[in-house]
Amino acid sequence: MKIHRATHLYEAWLAKQIHLVPSDLALKHKAMKRDAFLFFRSTFYRWMQVWPEVCRDVVTAPLLLAIGDAHVENFGTWRDSEGRLVWGTNDFDEAYPLPYTNDLVRLAVSATLASDTKQLVIKPKAACDALLTGYTDGLNSGGQPFVLAEEHWWLRDIATNALRDPVKFWGNMEALPPVRGAVPHSVKIALDHLMPESGLSYRLKRRVSGLGSLGRPRFIALADWQGGKIAREAKALGLSACVWAGAHDGPDTIFYQSILDQAVRGQDPFVRVQGGWLVRRLSPYCSRIELATLPRKREEDHLLYAMGRETANVHLGTHKAIRAIQRDLATRTSKWLHRAAKQMADVTTSDWREWRKT
Repeated sequence: MKIHRATHLYEAWLAKQIHLVPSDLALKHKAMKRDAFLFFRSTFYRWMQVWPEVCRDVVTAPLLLAIGDAHVENFGTWRDSEGRLVWGTNDFDEAYPLPYTNDLVRLAVSATLASDTKQLVIKPKAACDALLTGYTDGLNSGGQPFVLAEEHWWLRDIATNALRDPVKFWGNMEALPPVRGAVPHSVKIALDHLMPESGLSYRLKRRVSGLGSLGRPRFIALADWQGGKIAREAKALGLSACVWAGAHDGPDTIFYQSILDQAVRGQDPFVRVQGGWLVRRLSPYCSRIELATLPRKREEDHLLYAMGRETANVHLGTHKAIRAIQRDLATRTSKWLHRAAKQMADVTTSDWREWRKT
């Protein structure tokens, strides 16, 4: 099946679950033409079609509740219940029972494509080594959240750089267009429950964000409260693209809350799934970190090591699978991840070139 046909079928399937926004889908399709990295970020559904065929020796690895749509821009920061700044995996829209290798190969492919587009400078082999070392160390240690207080100063510098300035952030929030038309009652209920006090008045805004999730409705509740601004977001959730692709036999279930609850994680108390919506707090330091916002001086091998270790934090939530994963890793050669990443990067780039022709 060609990429255009796959995209049409997937979006038709998703539209049966979610009222998609046509103008946002058009933006997504345009972004997919720009470069192979953005194409990769936008097309997890295509990944689930092709990777079982391309990486047959990798797809047989032990199963666990995986991130699914893992990539190097799926990391961000939030505040835990103690107010501490925490760094880790940002979104779990596509969480599903998958081979543990899925998340590692996707991270490695995204690093490869980001390097090809000059967004990272680290070489693909070095990126794979850093990811795999971090992942293995994380599994063997039992995991630990990345709390950016006394430790991880270099991650703290990334998370608090000038591009995450509060004045700019709230200016951008205010500039969002107001919602036009009816708002689902389930959205209002979900947002109301996450407000700091009952009956707080807020302004509903429409937000366009993401790539893989672009096309899904997003509503922002912006309010003035106790001397400052606060924001909450509701994003429509649907079944993982894994269900559409049929690559793995699993239930028709949204696993977002499950993977959050079981991961080794300094939990964000302002993130929850309610009534088919993901509801969360937004603030300057509670958001995803894009490669373009990273400081020029950064240790990319350290960053990818941390991404591998954070992936282990998520995977450790499936306790029963860990010993089998460690045994499986021990049987693999040192080059397995680099080889699989190269194969999938080539396939992704080929699909991207086909998409650009339209």
